[in-house]
Formats: sequence, C-alpha cells, structure tokens
Amino acid sequence: MAQKLILEEDIDEDFNLIAIHCSEEAYKVAYLLNQNLKMRFKRKSKDLDFSDKGLLITFPLFEFDDTFKYTYFYLLANKCKSVEAALHSSGGLFSELVSEKSTTHYLLSELPKVDYFLKIYTDSHSIPLRKMISEINEIKQVISAYAVDITTIKSKNNLIFD
Repeated sequence: MAQKLILEEDIDEDFNLIAIHCSEEAYKVAYLLNQNLKMRFKRKSKDLDFSDKGLLITFPLFEFDDTFKYTYFYLLANKCKSVEAALHSSGGLFSELVSEKSTTHYLLSELPKVDYFLKIYTDSHSIPLRKMISEINEIKQVISAYAVDITTIKSKNNLIFD
C-alpha cells in the first residue's frame, strides 16, 4: 500500500507590514526613513532574489535592528524591472537589430501599485504603528503610507527571508 504525504505550508510568522508609495530610489527611501524616523537602515550584502523563467530577479533589501526594543525593520522594494535584449538579423553582414523588452516583476503581485514595503518583526507587541505611519506620511517625498493586512496576501511567503 502506497502512502501519500501532503505538505501544507502553514507559516505563521507574525509581522506588521506598511506599504509605501514613493517614486524615489530604494537608497533614498532608506535615507529618508533614517532622517525622519531616527532609524539606521543599512543595505544588506545580499538582496532578496528570486528566479523566474530563467531570469534572476533581485529586490533591494535594507535592514535595521533595534536591539533595545527587540524589533527588526526591513525595507523592501516591491518592483524590479528586467530588460531582455534580443538580436534580429536581416541576413546581411552587419545589419543586426537589437530590441529590448522591459518587464516589471513584483514582490507581492497582489499590490502592484506599492513601491516599497516596511516589514516590522518584533518580540514585544508594543509597536506604535499608527504613529509610525503618520511620521512616514509626513515625509515630503512619500505619496502615501498605510498598514497592509497580511492575512489577505497570497504571496506572503515572498516576505519570509530570514
């Protein structure tokens, strides 16, 4: 008699997630959060990367470890653009056309309009989330910031990287 094992991923990682809409580059958003929220984000030596259809897709990843409050902050980009080049020959000796195809990949495909995510993982449950969101919204370059309900996200496994 054959046995069939079913693997169900029931990852119960408790974290808060803030969506940030901002057109600045990732390093600039980290700098703005450092200046306005008194954080110390540093870029990790390895970015968050995935493989999709033979392409390596990387998302910038910044982290800040607040040891006094037992809290870890991660700033992640939600969008990554990849450019594919294709050569087309028309049969001549030097007549080759190069065409580029740009594709946008998302860390959380359910929220394609979000530019960045701030993942907050803590051992203590005393994070002033509303205050933090209002401080982020006060930054001039930030269009909007709000809390995301992680129970509604299907691809939340992409946010588990430690």
